[in-house]
Amino acid sequence: MSKKILILSGSPRKGGNSDTLCDNFMKGAQEAGNTVTKILVSSKKIGYCRACYFCRDHKGECAVKDDMLEILDLMLDADVIVMASPVYFYSIDAQLKAVIDRSVARWLEIKNKEFYYIMTAAEDTDTVMDCTLECFRGFAACLEGSVEKDVIYGKGVYEKGEISARPELLRQAYEMGKSV
Repeated sequence: MSKKILILSGSPRKGGNSDTLCDNFMKGAQEAGNTVTKILVSSKKIGYCRACYFCRDHKGECAVKDDMLEILDLMLDADVIVMASPVYFYSIDAQLKAVIDRSVARWLEIKNKEFYYIMTAAEDTDTVMDCTLECFRGFAACLEGSVEKDVIYGKGVYEKGEISARPELLRQAYEMGKSV
């Protein structure tokens, strides 16, 4: 059965390491017959949540007028959400964190999603991605019916394009997408 997949690439670098893994995931998912929408979050205008709760009093409409409405609609429509981020100070980057925080406008409507997580980091230690993964999992834990499906740990890559020297990670992303 074909699924609607939304890839939220948090990388600030188009063609960066985590973004490249997203592309490989997308290729596999499309070859398997799924419909895929990929958003390079840094290419969108997304402000931060102001905790004004305008959304609570206006049926999920946010007071901040930017590209987040489009992303929220895609999140609601998706069967699968892929969240990808480089590791910044052992956490997700600001671009993706803004998306997560702004989903508060309609978070109770984001239900029954399958989640895949992609992370990349310069460091290659066992624990470098623990906090990053917990950020992803913390978001999904707030959403009714969310299911974690798989995770990619792209350790030891820093400079743009270094992921290309790691064919096992590129293949893992492709196969993960193909298995959706």
